[in-house]
Amino acid sequence: MKSEVSAAIDEMFMRRCLQLARNGMMGARPNPMVGCVIVAGGRIIGEGYHIRCGEGHAEVNAFASVRQEDEALLPQSTVYVSLEPCAHYGKTPPCCDLIVSKGVKRVVVGCQDSFSKVQGRGVERIREAGIEVTVGVLEQECRALNKRFFTFHEQHRPYIILKWAQTSNGFIDDHGQPLAISTPFTKMLCHRLRAEEDAILVGRVTDEREHPLLNVREWVGKDPLRIVLGNGMDIHHLMDELYRQGIQSLIVEGGRKTLDSFIQARLWDELRVEKAPIAVSDGTPAPLVPPEAYMSGMEKWEGNVIFHYLFNPT
Repeated sequence: MKSEVSAAIDEMFMRRCLQLARNGMMGARPNPMVGCVIVAGGRIIGEGYHIRCGEGHAEVNAFASVRQEDEALLPQSTVYVSLEPCAHYGKTPPCCDLIVSKGVKRVVVGCQDSFSKVQGRGVERIREAGIEVTVGVLEQECRALNKRFFTFHEQHRPYIILKWAQTSNGFIDDHGQPLAISTPFTKMLCHRLRAEEDAILVGRVTDEREHPLLNVREWVGKDPLRIVLGNGMDIHHLMDELYRQGIQSLIVEGGRKTLDSFIQARLWDELRVEKAPIAVSDGTPAPLVPPEAYMSGMEKWEGNVIFHYLFNPT
């Protein structure tokens, strides 16, 4: 019973880490989003997140937030952090060394870092200092938060989101002509997605026919890198090039042919399909959701429904 209670407490504080980490969505990249909470006697005495790339990591900000009168509690405290503390010198010193220097009692890590310069070294260094370390609390949630970061470093390509909108009877246009399917609100959501991802791609035909700007206008954020898939361009080679450029995520908004090329190559991680309660008599058929996709959620906005799918390789 005691172990179950302890596990529940660890999960509660790790959820707070995740909540904090999400605040770094726009500023932390290309670094991962990380949250950190310092707990003593069941009370949070410090917390922080990685605000901006090149600046203090979550652990640094959490320790900096501890009030002077609470510093005496650090030797009996537990540090919760959603991602393994870094063990290398980058733009900032190693966070594992900072944790060791504070002499805390225990460290709880959400998931290990697959980045080649970390990969368990942070946890190892903390354990070598005699500090108890627990790894894997809410591991799936912690990995999902940084899906772009993990895909980039483990698969050497961007995290790929295929996106399209279709009518209720399965067409993406009206007799080959552009059709307004998204509502003003769902269009805003599309622009929010653009602000959150590094690059966006359409096919040559879509680019020549519709001249899409592919930038962020209905939201606040940086425009994604604009990519047009030309004739005969190998998408695997393109992914290799994007990896070399450090592009961690890609939205594919092309027409049927472009979307199908990624689906057939099983080169995708997420589908975002918007369906509207309108119908046309003929047009370009929407792509078919592949059998390896499983629906992870849905949203209803102004009569439209957005279906979210994730790739399931089994």
